[in-house]
Amino acid sequence: MSGKLTSARTIVVKIGSSTLVDAATGALAREWLSAFAADVARVKARGQDVVLVSSGAIALGRRTMKLSAGALKLEEAQAAAAVGQIALARAWSEALAAHGLTVAQVLLTLGDTEARRRYLNARSTLKTLLALGAVPVINENDTVATAEIRFGDNDRLAARVTGMIEADCLVLLSDIDGLYSANPRHDPSARFIPEVAAISPEIDAMAGAAGSDMGSGGMATKIMAARIATEAGANMVIANGALRPPLQAIEGGAKCTWFLAAATPAAARKRWISGALKPSGQITIDAGAAAALAQGKSLLPAGVVSVEGLFERGDCVVVKDSTGREVARGLIAYSAEDARRIARVKSGEIEAILGYRGRTEMIHRDDMALVRT
Repeated sequence: MSGKLTSARTIVVKIGSSTLVDAATGALAREWLSAFAADVARVKARGQDVVLVSSGAIALGRRTMKLSAGALKLEEAQAAAAVGQIALARAWSEALAAHGLTVAQVLLTLGDTEARRRYLNARSTLKTLLALGAVPVINENDTVATAEIRFGDNDRLAARVTGMIEADCLVLLSDIDGLYSANPRHDPSARFIPEVAAISPEIDAMAGAAGSDMGSGGMATKIMAARIATEAGANMVIANGALRPPLQAIEGGAKCTWFLAAATPAAARKRWISGALKPSGQITIDAGAAAALAQGKSLLPAGVVSVEGLFERGDCVVVKDSTGREVARGLIAYSAEDARRIARVKSGEIEAILGYRGRTEMIHRDDMALVRT
């Protein structure tokens, strides 16, 4: 199973509050952070991209603000997050900078992963940061999110990010080393589950309540995250964050639970495009463009004959050839209005026509699913 981590092109690692913050003092676990930063640098050095989803802002902020123990009101948690996020970002920046790595802070809400335009903007930003060699550090934007639009835990946020950027592997570092048939803290006969090929009702029933006072996510949220990640084509592993260094320990065969994806991220994404999304419009292309798509290439504006329907950037559209046969479905990079303006136009002329520099492709091949006949 450890090969699934070493072979992944992009790894998302979620670090829980109980791992990053000392439960006794409420202070940052600096020795652990230093060891983990070296672990990330090692993974980056062999050519893999790494995205971190880090909890800890509220835990750090409540210590600074001297808030009482126990559950916080929403406004208290938001205030603690506003204070703690500064310390958290600084800690990550300093720890990774020691290894020559650039850190980017990204704050997201549940709405950012559900509203199409905001989703696309976040996805584009994260992919650009990775292409530039940076390590994005993501947290929920607790200071602006209300109770109704919050994830409430970073397990599911990490899983959504995994699908958003088509990562191959999601690592959840927590205060437990994997999935058990029952809570091992209360039931000594609990059976360890090293591998989950499919999330069945039996697996769902094994989830319990949160095991730590530091964080908000228990095993139930991890099972939800596993379902999101594996459906997006990513393998997921739950491991004990106390391992030093944790990624190297997982690669070495440390005790952990793997949830296996049935398909690759690319295949899962194309299946989603072809079957799960309702098309908002139609693009008709010429014979040359149809031949290019059949060869696995992207759709360029020059090959577009006509545009029908009302749609926005990122919507799903049907692509048909000159005979009216559906050849593909894809997520278009332009609104219907702009697509009509640049149809039949060479990519180098797009900026002069629209007044801004958009994508070279009308539909990128990664955002397209061909219709096989």
